[in-house]
Amino acid sequence: MTTTRDRTDLLKDASTVTTLIDAAVEFVNGRKRSALLLLGAAAASTRVPGLGTAVSVVLRAVRRLR
Repeated sequence: MTTTRDRTDLLKDASTVTTLIDAAVEFVNGRKRSALLLLGAAAASTRVPGLGTAVSVVLRAVRRLR
């Protein structure tokens, strides 16, 4: 049986991994600044859950508004 803490840890890890994947995609597309920002957000999201996801969403919104 899975506890709530296990699920929380799983979601936190998933958020970090998806942020790292977003950073890799940005780097491949030639957006080094965005990649570095996402890498920093992924590192910080180990302490602040959801930060990587928030940074990823903001980057996408800014890109669409340009």
